[in-house]
Amino acid sequence: MPIRKLFIAALAALSFASPAATREPLSAERVVATVRTMTDDWFQGRAPGTLGEERTVAYLIGRFQALGLEPGGPDGKWVQPVPLLHTRLGTPQQLELTTPTGPLALTLGSDVYLSTLRSDDVARVAGAPLVFVGYGVNAAERRWDDFKGVDLAGKVAVFLINDPDFEAGPKEAVAGKFGGKAMTYYGRWTYKFEEAARRGAVAALIVHDAAGVGYGWNVVVSPGGENYGLVRKDGSQTSLALQGWLSHEMGDRLFALAGQNLGKLRLAARSAKFRPVELKGLTLNAAIPSQHEVITSHNVIARIPGSQRPDEVVMFGAHWDAYGVGKPDAQGRIYRAGANDDALGVAALLEIARDIKAGPAPQRSMVFAAWTAEERGLLGSEAYAQDPVYPMDKTVANLTIDVLQTAGPARDVVLIGKGQSTMEDELAAFAAKQGRTVTVENLPERGLFYRADHFPFAKRGVPVLLMMSLAGASDLVEGGRAGGQAWIDDYTGRCYHQACDAWDASWNMAGAMLDIELVRALGWDLANSNRWPVWKPGSEFAAARGSVGR
Repeated sequence: MPIRKLFIAALAALSFASPAATREPLSAERVVATVRTMTDDWFQGRAPGTLGEERTVAYLIGRFQALGLEPGGPDGKWVQPVPLLHTRLGTPQQLELTTPTGPLALTLGSDVYLSTLRSDDVARVAGAPLVFVGYGVNAAERRWDDFKGVDLAGKVAVFLINDPDFEAGPKEAVAGKFGGKAMTYYGRWTYKFEEAARRGAVAALIVHDAAGVGYGWNVVVSPGGENYGLVRKDGSQTSLALQGWLSHEMGDRLFALAGQNLGKLRLAARSAKFRPVELKGLTLNAAIPSQHEVITSHNVIARIPGSQRPDEVVMFGAHWDAYGVGKPDAQGRIYRAGANDDALGVAALLEIARDIKAGPAPQRSMVFAAWTAEERGLLGSEAYAQDPVYPMDKTVANLTIDVLQTAGPARDVVLIGKGQSTMEDELAAFAAKQGRTVTVENLPERGLFYRADHFPFAKRGVPVLLMMSLAGASDLVEGGRAGGQAWIDDYTGRCYHQACDAWDASWNMAGAMLDIELVRALGWDLANSNRWPVWKPGSEFAAARGSVGR
């Protein structure tokens, strides 16, 4: 069976070996063929550091090579190594809260979800007091500090998800201070864990709220206690022995045990006067065996050199990784292979690369990056951003594709991150050429601008565009906005990060192909112009870009 599947994968790569002498239209059939190959069981769900990664990386190199692209990684290679700490928690030896009424055992996976990013044999927390820090925001530019100097060393920081103004009414003083419904980076779980570690906490817990985070408890627990983090060059580690989530129900219960009302504290946390609240009588005790290893994963990077300004780069990106092996679903499927998230994005990169390579060389270089470990916290793209192959001040823009709707053609395209950069103007111009309009994301509370591989580039000042269909309902030609929302609800409710994110014969690729064509046209136009997209006034990323291209 493995030999047969190896032959199938090799045959799929060879079928793309000879670009046409004249440019062909972008092909949904080719895109789907790539998706079906990458989600084959032979790739084992494409988890970093596994045999599935080895096969995926080899497949992608073969595809880019067959299309005639050059290696685009460091030292003229196809790959950029990404050292990762990989951990997985086992069955707890101890996991309980001390409370005023006695010990309270916590059930991992239902009451609480935990993981670790330390290389300890046992993730241990002993008698650590719990402190509620509201939304855990420290934002001097907004005159907001939820911590008020509290000492979190050796304690458990308990957070709310999203921003202080997420649930605020229009007459509240905080309304709009953090973008209203549009999540800022302060609202992301990654920020909250980072802030807890900066303050020396031994653990950090976020109270789950589906509306605030944008997905249900099933998505929270889907990694199964597994975690990945970038290996720090100085060898240091986070102070957090454990990090994770409390279920909404357990959050209510433990606050009540401390004599507090979580609902009232949610309201109090929407004020700049909020001060941390010690959850009196509550301490966490945990001893959970942890398997840990350092693995080397890989970004795959290909390049089409520019004919006139090769040092200036237009970059396309998508992530090759998915979630690997999980528990069997109702159909017995164990591989969470991410057909839409994000084999479809990688397939789009390959189709765009085929199209561009078949024509005249662009004036600027065009780089195609398939990132690792996006599902583990944007780690592959962050590793690149920390050590870029192409200088950030020479990177014109980053265009990222991550989850496209497969419900059919739409009259519009969804904009993520309104008001950030002139890339939104580029998007509108090219959508208009397709006879489509731009719809601003109607689910900004999900913070998708901070949840995909373009974000490490934005933090370094590179203007970005994220093409993703989870931020708002598309206006489908057949089904309208309601149909677009139904697609989102079905995908996020059933298949997001699950085994059922698989190719299906019911996919209607017409809408996805419109989005892929838009990205191709926009990137090609930038690569053959002197334009430098810029950040708009008020964007938090403008200062990082400086005067490049102006």
